Amino acid sequence: MTGIAKETPGAGDIEKIRIMLGLLESVERDGAKTQRRLAAELGIALGLVNAYLKRCVKKGLLKVRQAPARRYAYYLTPRGFAEKSQLTVEYVSLSFSLFRRAKNDCTAVFETARERGYKTMAFLGISDLAEIAAICALDSGLTISAAIDPNTSQTRFVGLPVVKSFDDLKEAVDAIIVTDLKASRDVVDATCRRFGAERVLVPDLIAARLGNPAGAAS
Repeated sequence: MTGIAKETPGAGDIEKIRIMLGLLESVERDGAKTQRRLAAELGIALGLVNAYLKRCVKKGLLKVRQAPARRYAYYLTPRGFAEKSQLTVEYVSLSFSLFRRAKNDCTAVFETARERGYKTMAFLGISDLAEIAAICALDSGLTISAAIDPNTSQTRFVGLPVVKSFDDLKEAVDAIIVTDLKASRDVVDATCRRFGAERVLVPDLIAARLGNPAGAAS
């Protein structure tokens, strides 16, 4: 697969902006929320919320005041409002850039699959990337039979059955497409050992983060 320019945003960049933007928006709505509630809203660890709040206060985006019951309340400063507006624009822009990159990656993966004679595949990991890959699959003429994800309670994903492990696949597949944006090198390497590196296709978006594992398509 072709390389991607270094300035192209990664999922990690967007995730950081998402957290910061979500935090500022949540504080704007209700600055008296507990850190635990903020963590639940943002889908991140409690300790990470605390770190982001401290960073925002230090940068002058938020101010903090004592609240009843030994709690604290936060509110946006004028600088915080300006930062929120800027992050909104940046988030939308990076999201479109990431979508284009992911779409190009997925198209390249399916081209590689066709060149190798693969017809039926499965996704490893439920994610935004998997959704984009599912869209690309419609134009590829190839079949996605299932999604494998041990960390979800979903039974269906973009019309596909979801199973917990490779052993639960109902039919044999020609290849596995890694679509878990947080997949570790160990997981990808284990998948390559099971199916063979040629049958494990890793989009550049993931391969670049992992240092081009054995299954990276080229």
